[in-house]
Amino acid sequence: MSRQASKNTAAELSVRRLLHAAGLRYRVELPVPGMARRRIDVAFTSVKVAVLIDGCFWHGCPEHATQPKANAEWWRQKLDRNMARDEETTEHLKAQGWVVLRFWEHMPADEVAAAVHATVDRERLRRTAPKRLQGNGQATDK
Repeated sequence: MSRQASKNTAAELSVRRLLHAAGLRYRVELPVPGMARRRIDVAFTSVKVAVLIDGCFWHGCPEHATQPKANAEWWRQKLDRNMARDEETTEHLKAQGWVVLRFWEHMPADEVAAAVHATVDRERLRRTAPKRLQGNGQATDK
C-alpha cells in the first residue's frame, strides 16, 4: 500500500490543471486543521472550500468499488475504516466552517472543475456581499 499514490493522482492533476487554466489559485495537500495525517487535496483557503478526490477502490465508490477475494475480511475492515475516516474528516471540516466537495476519481475532470469553480465563485460572493442591517441594527448575510 505504500506504493499507492496518495497525492498527485491522475484525477487530481487533471482537475488542478483545469482549475489553474481557469485562473483559480489554490493550495495542494493542505493539512486538515486539528487532524493528524489528513490532508485536503485542493484547498481554497480564502473562501474555505475543500476539494477531495477519492479513489474508487480505496474509498468505496458505489459504482466501481471491488472487494478483494484474498484476505477478504481484512480488506473489508480496512476499506470500512477508510470510509469512516472520510466521513469524520468531512464533518470536522464542516464544523470548522469549510464547504467540503468530494468527488470520485472516475468523474470527468471538466465536470468536477466546473462544480468547484461554481462553488468557489458562490463562496466569494457570499463572503464579500455587503451585510444588510435588520430592523434591530444587527448585520445579516442576506
